[in-house]
Amino acid sequence: MSSVIDSINQVIRTRRSIFPPSYIDKEIPKELIETILENANFAPTHKLTEPWRFRVFTGSGLEKLADHMGEAYRANTKPETFSAAKFEGARSKSLKSAAVIAIIMETHAEKIPEWEEVAAVACAVQNMWLTATANNIGAYWSSPAVNDALKSFLALKENQKCIGFFYMGYHNTGEIPVRRTPIADKVTWID
Repeated sequence: MSSVIDSINQVIRTRRSIFPPSYIDKEIPKELIETILENANFAPTHKLTEPWRFRVFTGSGLEKLADHMGEAYRANTKPETFSAAKFEGARSKSLKSAAVIAIIMETHAEKIPEWEEVAAVACAVQNMWLTATANNIGAYWSSPAVNDALKSFLALKENQKCIGFFYMGYHNTGEIPVRRTPIADKVTWID
């Protein structure tokens, strides 16, 4: 059993944000993306609302997402503050990724508070991230400023909202040092 615990500890403690500029040109097999999503589905969820929903962009879908993100930036930026570099940056994250997953939260206001749905979706994303890390796939969760402009593009229902994108790609960055302060500084024991 200790090898399982050691493996879990290793994956948790080596998980890092790996950004799209570090991704290499290598496709993630569909079966592996499905495993990542299946593990998301095992996140804790109060009253079993399972509020996570996903839109997966691969292949030419990445170009569609990149085009939409670029145009959403243009549409939501005043001409005097428009930056060609930011426009290309909005597009390039998608184009440099092997897959991008839109993270969507479906609320159930009649059952539980929204913050609990956010927490459940965040747990689902953590499961995705750990699965990606265990498979040597870099990942990064980003919440773009143009989220409101995504509603029709992502075909969201009235009780759904996009809470970010999960960018993924294989990489060759090696191990990245941890930057955490000691847990002892954050815990108070009450005996």
